[in-house]
Amino acid sequence: MADAATATNPAREAFYKKVATKDLSPLWTTTLVQPEPAKFVKARPHLWDFDAVLKPLLLEAGGLITAKEANRRVLSLENPGFDSGAPRILESLYSGLQMIMPGECAPAHRHTPSALRFIMEGKGAWTAVNGEKSFMEPGDFIITPSMTWHDHGHDGDEPFFWMDGLDIPMVATFGTMFFEAYPDDRAPQTRPAGDSLARYGANMRPVNESWTKPESPIFWYPYSRAREAVESLKNNGEWDPFNGVKLEYIDPTRGGSAMPTISAFLQVLPKGFRTEVQRTTENIVFTPVEGTGRLIAGEGDKQVTISWKPRDIFCVPCWVPYRLESDGEASLFSYSDRVAQQKLGLWREQRGNA
Repeated sequence: MADAATATNPAREAFYKKVATKDLSPLWTTTLVQPEPAKFVKARPHLWDFDAVLKPLLLEAGGLITAKEANRRVLSLENPGFDSGAPRILESLYSGLQMIMPGECAPAHRHTPSALRFIMEGKGAWTAVNGEKSFMEPGDFIITPSMTWHDHGHDGDEPFFWMDGLDIPMVATFGTMFFEAYPDDRAPQTRPAGDSLARYGANMRPVNESWTKPESPIFWYPYSRAREAVESLKNNGEWDPFNGVKLEYIDPTRGGSAMPTISAFLQVLPKGFRTEVQRTTENIVFTPVEGTGRLIAGEGDKQVTISWKPRDIFCVPCWVPYRLESDGEASLFSYSDRVAQQKLGLWREQRGNA
């Protein structure tokens, strides 16, 4: 039964029609703020299979269009919970899989959305960010801050794949979307390869040098270093029942997230581990690096079980309860909008079935 505010009333209906002609609407006829996110979150847990779907399609695209013609040869991951043609994986995040072929150059450009790259497969490719080149290996995490020139090249002899993660939906909400192409295919190299890691990657920095930008001064986070750190904690038995061993990629100058709008993590689950159920308001994208397992997400008749393996990409939307199970030992990279939510005072979590 309709409540008093929305009950049928000829005079009210006439008023509502009049209001609509003035680009207005009566708040009292809607529930603008819902008790929980479910009414607003359209995305749903989903997996994109790297070996069976993503890689074959990108290889096919490689014979149809060059990296220069496409600017970036990327397949955007579109969550099936959104209307068709919505290039986002979750409410606030974009994800895509990019491929570059031997000898190609992805032309230099810059844009307001911040980007991360997580390297999936291949050898011999590099990315240059803000005048510094980084040679990419599977498992490496690389950031491209807002409005920094960046281009990619490939000196190897096989196709090279990585996942792109961007805050495009967040930036679009504000309307502050800008893009600029560099006059040449490649932006100038102004610093030697690995310079930022040498300056800041050992919990040290050059004397009399400061860093005031909102992102980390390190652009390249090698998987070998991150995996070693997680392995040390694992050997110490520091298992969290909800995450296994999970570390966040940080800005070493301030201790916060490496990116101002996106948080990134690496976690390890031991053989046969089953995390306990948790849910958070953050939107999360996972890609396994090593091992196989399952994601169990949702509740009741909406619960789904999704099997994952290395290089697959899967997602968990805001406030959806989930847990992870591993077969053998597994490591997973993930990124989310946690840091943006924390800065706005919005982030919350629920551990267990409380």
